[in-house]
Amino acid sequence: MLALVPLLVFILIFLGSGIFFHVSGIDFAFYQISAPVAILPAIILAVILSRQRLEKTIDSFLRGIGDTNIMAMCMIYLLAGAFSYVAKETGGVDATVNFALDIIPSALILPGIFMVGAFISTAMGTSMGTIAAVAPIAYGIAQQTGIPLPLMAGTVLGGAMFGDNLSIISDTTIAATRTQGCSMKDKFRMNVFIALPAALITILYLFLAKSGLSAEVPVTDYNFFLVIPYILILVMAVSGINVFVTLLSGIVFAGISGFFTVDNYHLLEFSKQIYGGFTSMQEIFLLSMLIGGLSALMKKEGGLDFVSSKIQAMIGVFSKKGKSTKASELGIGLMALLTNFCTANNTVSIIVTGSVARDIAANNDIEPKRSAGILDMFSCICQGLIPYGAQVLLAASIFKISPVFITGNVFYCMALAVCAVAAILLRKNESTQMRHAVSEG
Repeated sequence: MLALVPLLVFILIFLGSGIFFHVSGIDFAFYQISAPVAILPAIILAVILSRQRLEKTIDSFLRGIGDTNIMAMCMIYLLAGAFSYVAKETGGVDATVNFALDIIPSALILPGIFMVGAFISTAMGTSMGTIAAVAPIAYGIAQQTGIPLPLMAGTVLGGAMFGDNLSIISDTTIAATRTQGCSMKDKFRMNVFIALPAALITILYLFLAKSGLSAEVPVTDYNFFLVIPYILILVMAVSGINVFVTLLSGIVFAGISGFFTVDNYHLLEFSKQIYGGFTSMQEIFLLSMLIGGLSALMKKEGGLDFVSSKIQAMIGVFSKKGKSTKASELGIGLMALLTNFCTANNTVSIIVTGSVARDIAANNDIEPKRSAGILDMFSCICQGLIPYGAQVLLAASIFKISPVFITGNVFYCMALAVCAVAAILLRKNESTQMRHAVSEG
């Protein structure tokens, strides 16, 4: 139990500082102290509490930082950041937004805005970028049509969270797949069969909410050529092409798009944009390494095994013979949700809980793609519904309303929660099937 204290310190610093700054009336209260700084006291405490000699403790910490999965995750972060930055700087974001708006029927304003957000966030891999691009347009449409601002803001936010959960270049997807040891293609295919029904339910609700309402959607001229890099990324990812090859191809093609469409665009500018993308991922890059080192220290001291055993015991209480897989999946989801509630950051919650989730999955015959999908879904569900999350705060600042009003209108996250729980409870227990197969054999 003592080995878990450093992790609790990290979460308390996150939660405590956020509450303090919120009470003080500071915007984006839960993001005033950066995560890589907040984790430093926890690392120092873990070193002090270690029963190994100092040299061995530091060696364990460095080995945790240099873990293959951690390094792979960090490299993917860098490449994803470079692609997103180059594509944005060459005009890809504006072109994609206007392309999506161009195909919205005027009679389907709310469902159309949701689908635009879903498409853009899946292509861009960032909910924050999607909200920043779509929300100002949606705000103007809401004022023009009389749609309640909280409803429109919740619609934009729901679309943004759809892609944040599914996109192969989203930092949540990267963290979930690397910590669970599965391919992005497999995780995408598992998640999409849960996310799509939730999206369809949301679209139907939004259609009925403002049935018959129509308005002209403002669209500016765009070059479809700039949209192609995003489409290329999506097609390559779903086809199962190696993620490094996919992202490198996307970077190159986004650069080529810039050379053909942007005035005075040259190789030096392209290289600077790639580096700008690298630096944009600095915080999550550093945090991933530091959490890798902290996890290694806690594992050495038995902390992660303690958490895993306690969760396993709780799962045993609520499960019957042959149904531990369902209880375990619900346990992984609840763990991700509660951690996200405390940290207000879905990527951080996945990285923090990843190793424990992987142990639980391995002990209960849960496929890595399912544990990765569950981590990602439940963290995104929570992130879209907490009024102090960055996405809700950004939407609130653009729509000039309280974030509390928005969270009650993010119907996609609510629908995703229902679909995710249903998918777990209604799924046939594979471990039971395996036992039957063995006994019959």
